[in-house]
Amino acid sequence: MPNYRAPVQDMQFVITELAGLERLAALPGYEEVTPDLVEAVLAEAGKFCEGVLTPLNRVGDKEGCHRHDDGSVTTPTGFKDAYKKLTDGGWIGLSAPAEFGGQGLPAVLAQAVNEFLCSANMAFGMYPGLTQGAIAALLAHATPEQKKLYLPKLVSGQWSGTMNLTEPQCGTDLGLVRTRAAPQPDGSYKITGTKIFISAGEHDLAENIVHLVLARIEGAPEGTRGLSLFIVPKFLPAADGGVGARNAVSCGSIEEKMGIHGNATCVMNYDGASGWLIAEPNRGLQAMFVMMNEARLGVGVQGLAMSEVAYQNAAAYAKERLAGRALTGVKFPQKPADPIIVQPDVRRMLMSMRAFNEAGRALVLWVALKSDIAHRSQDAKERQAADDQVGLLTPVIKGVLTDQGFANTVAAQQIFGGHGYIAEHGMEQFVRDARIAMIYEGANGIQALDLVGRKLPRDGGRALQAFFAEVSGFIKDHGADAELAPYVKPLAQALGELQQATMWFMQNALGNLENAGAGSTDYMHLFGLVALGYMWCLIAEAAKAKAANGGNGAADSMAAKLATGRFFAERLLPAATTHLARIKAGAASTMALPIEAF
Repeated sequence: MPNYRAPVQDMQFVITELAGLERLAALPGYEEVTPDLVEAVLAEAGKFCEGVLTPLNRVGDKEGCHRHDDGSVTTPTGFKDAYKKLTDGGWIGLSAPAEFGGQGLPAVLAQAVNEFLCSANMAFGMYPGLTQGAIAALLAHATPEQKKLYLPKLVSGQWSGTMNLTEPQCGTDLGLVRTRAAPQPDGSYKITGTKIFISAGEHDLAENIVHLVLARIEGAPEGTRGLSLFIVPKFLPAADGGVGARNAVSCGSIEEKMGIHGNATCVMNYDGASGWLIAEPNRGLQAMFVMMNEARLGVGVQGLAMSEVAYQNAAAYAKERLAGRALTGVKFPQKPADPIIVQPDVRRMLMSMRAFNEAGRALVLWVALKSDIAHRSQDAKERQAADDQVGLLTPVIKGVLTDQGFANTVAAQQIFGGHGYIAEHGMEQFVRDARIAMIYEGANGIQALDLVGRKLPRDGGRALQAFFAEVSGFIKDHGADAELAPYVKPLAQALGELQQATMWFMQNALGNLENAGAGSTDYMHLFGLVALGYMWCLIAEAAKAKAANGGNGAADSMAAKLATGRFFAERLLPAATTHLARIKAGAASTMALPIEAF
């Protein structure tokens, strides 16, 4: 069975040394966020994930969820008890406002804990993750009465949340949604339709499930302009705020999936179920985007989390597995063969995973800090700038971290050889579980189109130009630092290539949108390389300073970071050149074959 150790020390390093804990403490409401508090939260979260959730990961995969004749669903053995421990610990409401029962801690800490949850047990982590998304949507768009009724129960985990968008005939194109909402005299609506692929749609973990459902009010315009968002609870709230009568919503079946078997992915049937409008009529997609963006960042974390746990197990195996001798001579003469970690190609795979994980973690927490600033800063311009960066980088985090996270689980499986292909060591489960992250919450090709088509030109390119200015400023300020040169110079080249790609789109995509479509995924990954390269520069700068201070073994751990960052700069960042070449090739060869030739 695979093992997992929460990377508490690395998380602390990023939060305190790179993200800048002093910047968090300067935000209203975060004055008491000290290094000791961060350490305590991360340590407790790590202990829970290692001791409670990791042992259930294989159990959930083997048992799956079961639907019964009455439509109820039971989760795998141990999940219900683990969920109670999760809610008793207050982990779902870690960053939720205190007025609704949350702890009001920074989003930075919540994202850190979410990585631990997903590495330990991705299928389980989806249950609280969806609830956190529902909380975010209700905070942004619900009425005061709706917030008072639903948020305390969601924040505590007594009730859970879901997101209902997809239907049999539509996924990405939500304009094709057919679920209908009929107005009622009391101000409620009767919701009728079928939703598919609904994660955590039915289960036995919480006493009620609050579904957020996209539907079309009778007479509303066709397309996305006519969609509204509704609260449709499994059980109608009673007068005292508790659970009342059963609503007309049920689980028709559980999808049979490639992975994440421990999460109940349901077909949900709405047969005139009572629902209540969130926000304004016909503006449901705008309200749902709050939850979707929250979910997309969470899915990006899943890609990172799966890469991390796969790396940990591959590294441990590579140090133990004996096969052949090192290319330069025997390294372990006391053993019948050397461990495979002495082989450069095995090191290549391990270093690629490690370099991605550390920079990806930094990027997630860097963006989480921007989210905290966007919600907490008293400076309107600072809030706007932070919100711009969160919006710009959300598709990058979702697309790049899940694409590469999956690739890293496959590389980790490769290190195990034949043992990676069988279930005993757990690597094949990591591959299967990680695969979904590239698909749901908007397939990664859609994330790339969102980046190129919507995020780049938004507000005249304000967010993009701010990102370019920040990275360019760092390069300029540290260009003369000989110790940082191995990290800064490759970043400067990659940034230049990203800027060239951006200019190429401006000159060649407006007249032929297929050029943008053909190059969008390469652009997203080029952007991701630059963002991760920038994180490595920030990490290297912080590691140098920490190593200089010494103490507590900092010199060795920081030296390891600097070596890992140099590998990224030398072996991974040069892929930016290839992405640029593909983008400049345009769409001609991609679109050359007639449809009937396929």
